[in-house]
Amino acid sequence: MKTIFTIKCALAALALCFAGATVRSDAAEGSPEVPAKAVTTADLQAAIGRAKDFLLVNQNSNGWWSTSDQPAVTGLVLTALNLDPAEFSPNRSSELNRAYDFILSSAKPDGSIQRSGMANYNTALCLIALVSAKDDSFTPVIMNARRYLASSQIDMGGKGTNDTPFDGGIGYGSKYQHSDMNNTLMAVEAMRLSEGVGLKHVPVLKDQTLLAAPGPDIDWKAVAQFVQNCQNLPAVNSADWVSSDPKDRGGFVYYPGRSNAGGVTNAATGRVALRSYGSMSYGGLLSYIYARVDRNDPRVIAVLDWLRDNYTISENPGMNQQGYYYYLHLMTKALTAAGVDRFKMAGGQKVDWRNEVARQLLKLQKPNGSWSNPEPRYWESDPVLVTTYAMMSLEMLSAHAHQK
Repeated sequence: MKTIFTIKCALAALALCFAGATVRSDAAEGSPEVPAKAVTTADLQAAIGRAKDFLLVNQNSNGWWSTSDQPAVTGLVLTALNLDPAEFSPNRSSELNRAYDFILSSAKPDGSIQRSGMANYNTALCLIALVSAKDDSFTPVIMNARRYLASSQIDMGGKGTNDTPFDGGIGYGSKYQHSDMNNTLMAVEAMRLSEGVGLKHVPVLKDQTLLAAPGPDIDWKAVAQFVQNCQNLPAVNSADWVSSDPKDRGGFVYYPGRSNAGGVTNAATGRVALRSYGSMSYGGLLSYIYARVDRNDPRVIAVLDWLRDNYTISENPGMNQQGYYYYLHLMTKALTAAGVDRFKMAGGQKVDWRNEVARQLLKLQKPNGSWSNPEPRYWESDPVLVTTYAMMSLEMLSAHAHQK
């Protein structure tokens, strides 16, 4: 299906639109590089191959990975397998066919793709997997899933209003539950990556001008507003929980009034200021990009500044090892989409984040091709899930290396 973007194509397109961000290396010529042994394309491909072998060996005979209750995990694995930098083949293997049969069997009449809750999360990740297959026969399921996600966008205050800080976002499953940054990110990514589906079936005018794509969409302006409502940026967010500490400025929390990194209580007033943390701050940057907020927007500049000031590949800032592999995955995806080549540090050196992430992941890969996190929060004790995050990160890095 030529009208569908893969994640690699979508990130490349986003990077072109987002080029020239203030943290790019070409804005700071003459600064010294951080020396590090370069990871070769062959190194990346070998690690990806080992990860692929591990995933295929650990597939259930019924097609799913890790759990039959949450098809999102199978969706993530399918997306990773389809992102293999080796030339994409339309002739799927029996392993992939079984997995797609499982995904399709999880589709519900309302358009959701789920089995036991967390409907938006499961639907979004399965939708991305279906798109990555480039299979026209999946179009009806994809369109129904888009319709479901669009209908799940929260508007607690009424039609077209922004009366609550949760409006515009998406939560785990019900419109009557509050939205959060992670589910919103998953949903908007799925909507962007699937927005070309069905386009070839749209009629054209006599002058060959293509009409708008059919099907539902979400309110992207409302998405950007919700993302702003999760940002630690007093200039645009006046919520009581917003931190005035410069260390938090520009970063993100999980949802308005809640940070998984906790908060700091003012002993005199009792006011709690929430702390920014790494994974959701990369998620915030990526969400702004999907919502097509301009790279020079103060909100985008602020989160890029926070990410630069808190740059590390040894932990998830504010969370230690919790969600560590998801953090590296979102870092790779967000900085790729933002077109950030190197972070310029306060001392003037420029950090080649791609090489550092690659070296870290290669160092942590186990002999059987997997990765795992001793910190079990966010399901990261599951080697299938964590290996999928790592494999997708390496695939994006490999794709960039091929383009050079």
